[in-house]
Amino acid sequence: MRVFSALLMPMLLTVSAAAQDFEASDVAAIAAPDFTEIDGGMASYYGDELAGNRTASGERFDPDQMTGAHRSLPFGSMVRVTNVANGDSVVVRINDRGPFSRGRVIDISHAAAREIGMHRSGTARVRLALLNND
Repeated sequence: MRVFSALLMPMLLTVSAAAQDFEASDVAAIAAPDFTEIDGGMASYYGDELAGNRTASGERFDPDQMTGAHRSLPFGSMVRVTNVANGDSVVVRINDRGPFSRGRVIDISHAAAREIGMHRSGTARVRLALLNND
């Protein structure tokens, strides 16, 4: 038992000293989420017939890219869109303005709609989270 204590004590003291060096700011950095919940509501997706048209940001719309349209978020914002019905989520980059349909909070590309399982219905209730760009 003495041999065990002699081996264990130095290890416990080392762990204790390391724990004291760990500051409260370190805990805040670890606990801080990498996203900010922003809102939720109904989402829809762009039809493939808009492929090649210019978006509000100036780039051409590609239905195979993970992009979206939001009324107020800055272009280039990364947003996690989660389908409330099935829990599937996708990250899209905001490159356009909209949606202009009443009661909708975001339009996403066809590829993004497939990822979260809303490509058949055309709409889905979603939660949005703005990803922090650290």
